Amino acid sequence: MRRKGLASMAVEAVESRTSVRVTDPSVASFGPAVALSCRECGERFPLGPSFVCVGCFGPLEVAYELPAGDPEALRRRIEAGPANIWRYAPLLPVPADVADRPNLNPGFTKLVKADNLARELGVTGGLYVKDDSGNPTHSFKDRVVAIAVEAARAFGFTTLSCSSTGNLAGAVGAAAARAGLRSCVFIPHDLEAGKVVMAAVYGGDLVGIEGTYDDVNRFCSELIGDPLGEGWGFVNVNLRPYYGEGSKTLAYEICEQLGWRLPDQIVVPVASGSQLTKIDKGLKELIALGLVEDRPYRIFGAQAEGCAPVSRAFKDGHEVVRPVKPDTIAKSLAIGNPADGPYVLDIARRTGGAVEDVDDERIVEAIRLLARTEGIFAETAGGVTVGVTRKLLEDGRLDPSLTTVVLNTGDGLKTLDAVAAGPTATIPPSLDAFRAAGL
Repeated sequence: MRRKGLASMAVEAVESRTSVRVTDPSVASFGPAVALSCRECGERFPLGPSFVCVGCFGPLEVAYELPAGDPEALRRRIEAGPANIWRYAPLLPVPADVADRPNLNPGFTKLVKADNLARELGVTGGLYVKDDSGNPTHSFKDRVVAIAVEAARAFGFTTLSCSSTGNLAGAVGAAAARAGLRSCVFIPHDLEAGKVVMAAVYGGDLVGIEGTYDDVNRFCSELIGDPLGEGWGFVNVNLRPYYGEGSKTLAYEICEQLGWRLPDQIVVPVASGSQLTKIDKGLKELIALGLVEDRPYRIFGAQAEGCAPVSRAFKDGHEVVRPVKPDTIAKSLAIGNPADGPYVLDIARRTGGAVEDVDDERIVEAIRLLARTEGIFAETAGGVTVGVTRKLLEDGRLDPSLTTVVLNTGDGLKTLDAVAAGPTATIPPSLDAFRAAGL
């Protein structure tokens, strides 16, 4: 099986990870979620802190019985909801009263109509930037963690944890603090200083692991099967099926903010690949519910050249994604062995999209371009998506006459080392000096 690499997350950990189960479904509600389903063989399992099918080692995801009936009534219900992801609670694995619980209430971030950037790039059909830097910890990770926290509560976990390239560590620390849970998160030892501070400031435990993100992730999968991990909810391991559902809210918001219509083209950064696959899932759900018109859309994945295993597999026509050792300034995307990589390939090919990459120089150029044209200071992952968008337009693979949405998933203040910038001039406090500077 081409995705059997998931078995490396240790079947032993799956079988022994914890005895925690939902004990009172009336309290620990998962809304419309009814089961966990294997994405490979289709076998279903009860809702629980599981992430790998014990039969074929395929990844598990949440299966639903989504609300049926009048799409207009559902639209009105959503629009009357809070201005955060909980407006979509009827479509998520969360209890009906989730908006009343202590959480960070992420989401409903700006969809910026990027006319200045469009002119620079030659886009005529409408270009938008979904700017998720407006979330509580300034990255899209607040969305996925918010869903994982509700699952952790349902399963009785007392510690929230994760393996992280930086943004997730901060999101987990903040969400745990708000929810009254302990947090202990694990990061590569050489992350950007801004992300380290943001992960540490919330008072939880922050542990640097010597090695890459993939080393950190392997360590966490071992900890789940050890008594030291008893009562721990790892948001992107044993809570991963629920965690991933948070990315669907990006799809929901984009379509709602476009007037309940699908974008023609969307460019998504790829690290593990989960975000891209869940955006596709969210778009398909909206179509199935009748909330948007069913018509073609194209999804494009964006990677940094220094960590581009999915892009390489796409270009080579492969189904298997071969791991690489990351070497890029885009550390939030530096996952050399992406768990959802094969599914990204499937979606890009099915929708007529592509997976492309850009080098570090073009990443920095794209960060500056977005800042100069739209006043949005993106972190390096945002530079990757804008840089790839530019490259795809230059190569003729993105249609400039179609509505295009580009994702910025984090704030540039977290990756200051990537961009050298400073005063245009330093002068004495006098008009003569200002004139002499030629400004």
